[in-house]
Amino acid sequence: MLKIKKLSAFTLAEMIVVLILTTIVVGIAFTILNLVQKQMLGAQENYSMHSELNLLKQSLWIDMNRYSRAHYSNQNQTLNFSSEVDFVQYNFHENYIIKDLDTFNIKTDSKTFFYKGQSVFNGVLDAIKLYTQKDKPSLLFIYKQNDAKAYMD
Repeated sequence: MLKIKKLSAFTLAEMIVVLILTTIVVGIAFTILNLVQKQMLGAQENYSMHSELNLLKQSLWIDMNRYSRAHYSNQNQTLNFSSEVDFVQYNFHENYIIKDLDTFNIKTDSKTFFYKGQSVFNGVLDAIKLYTQKDKPSLLFIYKQNDAKAYMD
């Protein structure tokens, strides 16, 4: 008498169910991956925007307090910082600001310059208020403490 061995195997219906479940899990995984990538891209753009604004603010703050004189020319749209031995210049353009070899890709909506608490359009200054716009509006206010020499002039 011949014994017929029964082979254990999956049926076609079971295989189709497994494929459907695998497809659903992979689809959910790709959807979540896409959401995570969008979040990371948004965070990266936000970081780059804030870092460029912070770099501009830091650069203006350092130059404002390092140099003894600050002068703005409305005609040339230039901000000059100078001392007896050194000089640095900022050029304001419509969509960017240039300082020596640095370019800050920041649009300046409005600029207000102050000297001894009064708004000035040209000449010596001791404070700067910039309304900038990269992706959202921001306000930069940079000032320096005047020494006795500034009050004697």
